[in-house]
Amino acid sequence: MAKVELANGIYWVGVVDWNIRDFHGYITRRGSSYNAYLIQDEKTVLIDTVKSTFCDELVRNVKEFVDLEKLDYIIVNHVEMDHSSSLPTVAKLAKNATILSSERGKDALIEHYGHDFDRVKTVKSGDELKLGNRTLKFLEAPMLHWPDSMFTYVLEDHILMPNDAFGQHIASGERFDDQVDEHVLMEEAATYYANILMPLGPLVAKKIQEVVATGLTCCMIAPSHGVIWRKDPSKIIKAYAEWAAGTSRKKISIVYDTMWGSTDKMARSIAEGATSQGVEVKMLKLRSATNTEAMTEILDSKAVLVGSPTLNNGMFPTVGYFMTYAAGLKPKDKIWSFFGSFGWGGGAVRAMEEMARKAGFEVHDSGLEIKYVPDEEDYKKCFALGVQIAKEVNK
Repeated sequence: MAKVELANGIYWVGVVDWNIRDFHGYITRRGSSYNAYLIQDEKTVLIDTVKSTFCDELVRNVKEFVDLEKLDYIIVNHVEMDHSSSLPTVAKLAKNATILSSERGKDALIEHYGHDFDRVKTVKSGDELKLGNRTLKFLEAPMLHWPDSMFTYVLEDHILMPNDAFGQHIASGERFDDQVDEHVLMEEAATYYANILMPLGPLVAKKIQEVVATGLTCCMIAPSHGVIWRKDPSKIIKAYAEWAAGTSRKKISIVYDTMWGSTDKMARSIAEGATSQGVEVKMLKLRSATNTEAMTEILDSKAVLVGSPTLNNGMFPTVGYFMTYAAGLKPKDKIWSFFGSFGWGGGAVRAMEEMARKAGFEVHDSGLEIKYVPDEEDYKKCFALGVQIAKEVNK
């Protein structure tokens, strides 16, 4: 392994997953990485482990610096299995190491891996661990994005290791933000936030405020996935603050699917009406675009229009899947409207509206449903709906 040094005595020892494309339903088109970090001081510390599939590689990486028997501490910032499933093996090899986690982290480790983890020591916000020349400070971050989550901060080097916060799913031979294309980096950071952390926006905003209030400065942010922010860590902090606040642009996302082409025709006419008002429009046809892509576009959209043909008196299956996915992620401060086509009986628009209201979405009252194939009058109604929603966006 080529040595990757964050600061003197602080190293990346993680692994790159070049081939993963599905991360519990989130499409990771650029792969990912599982980042673990080693600090060598008077005491030697491993911060986080990796997915068990790559345990042997992690062990080899650590051994390039130190025998695992000489590890003094293993810190578990988060128990989700992409970060902890190597831990049982690593803990046996590092038999002299003390394992540290949050209180909820200890409970979760026992529930995942058994009572061998009764020996885990717990830390809470504000606790510090002296390593010699360096000091680690811990900050609990419950529900960012599991109850057990916590951050580890290296006081002297101003390095924040926040596990799943501020990450991206990118497989790369480079480890730092100034080594990769900035557009790609921010695109993947937005995709990561939209598809993992979006429902936790208020907690994200609160945690950012807490970190600022502590006076901790971040010269580097080393997350658990993707590349490390060293050039300008404030860029991702600012982006998270905006996303958490629900900041949007004058933009409409039109997400739909079609059976015989009628809903597609409606979507195109609605888009024409919206663009006539100077509003940016993104059209995403399901089965051609993924739910992951759709939610990323919705992240900074002011309005979302969802279209479905009626099948068996309800939503088309791909649209039903999308609505379930969106309802779980709970995008805030969006205008939602629905449209679709039907044959002898409708139902898709009603089903989408009911699901949206149950999820707490702001539903515009002017849903539109047409029978069979749109005619000239129907096209006018579609265009008018696009104009109407665009005017709401422009307010």
